[in-house]
Amino acid sequence: MENNQALTAQDVANILKIAKNTVYELIKRGELNSYKVGRKVRFTQDDVEEYIRRSKTIQPLPETVEAVQTVQNDAKDLPRPLSTTGDFIICGQDLMLDVLSSQVEHFQGIRTLRSYIGSYNALVNLYQGNIQVATAHLWDSDSDTYNIPYVRRLLPGIPTVVVNLAYRMQGLYVKKGNPKKISGWEDFGRDDLVMINREKGAGSRILLDEHLRQLEIDAQKIEGYSRESQSHFAVASIVSRGGADLAVGQEKVALQMKNIDFIPLQKERYDLVFKKSDLNAPAIKAILEIIRSDEYKMEFEGIAGYDISEMGNVIAEL
Repeated sequence: MENNQALTAQDVANILKIAKNTVYELIKRGELNSYKVGRKVRFTQDDVEEYIRRSKTIQPLPETVEAVQTVQNDAKDLPRPLSTTGDFIICGQDLMLDVLSSQVEHFQGIRTLRSYIGSYNALVNLYQGNIQVATAHLWDSDSDTYNIPYVRRLLPGIPTVVVNLAYRMQGLYVKKGNPKKISGWEDFGRDDLVMINREKGAGSRILLDEHLRQLEIDAQKIEGYSRESQSHFAVASIVSRGGADLAVGQEKVALQMKNIDFIPLQKERYDLVFKKSDLNAPAIKAILEIIRSDEYKMEFEGIAGYDISEMGNVIAEL
């Protein structure tokens, strides 16, 4: 999809994995640029990419006295702890989070805010206190486990709770019919392939980097490795239209795209992470109640690409 090609509200909703109504709400808030053709609202790919980039920008912790003063002066614009506000921020791009946010707002009356930063950066910002709920799908190759090693390293000394949301299949997006005969991670070592990558901090990017390290493949020698895109949908779209030979992503996105095949490689665990001190906060209690309900689980039972057998289970208290 070229950057100047007109996108509909539904196209944008598919890219961001949000409800179509949320797209219109973002326009009203002035958070998403758009234009009109007659009475129809349209967007460019640049508009969407710019919105995602802004969503990823979270103010870092101050390092000087002057910076502390600046943060204090701008405190009204920063996320506050759950104990002082009914709002909360959930990080992640999955459709499940859109449904969750909608249900929290509709049934509990708690306003939710969304950020689309990657798993690694979500945990960093949870540590910094900028957000309240992180989602993660980060594979540690040394222990062959998901998320817990990263939570321990990125939230040192902070008691946390890790709750499962779903298991998903990660793999490779390739052109329909797989003309380059791609089969697995080792193909990234070939010199006849061009890839499109996810941004630093994304779970799929870390999954790739861990496998490249195991296989002793020099990432900098892979054509397209330094070219980044901001979502599973975006990289799948690039492969679909011939802009790359392969990309790492999730199965459920491949099922929505034309002209691509999916090569399943690894089942990942997708978890919610929050601070233990917030366990009794109304927003967290609402989230846990919703994801453990039959009504919420039924939303995803018929959607390919999700294993919800452990949804709502506590994976670890760290």
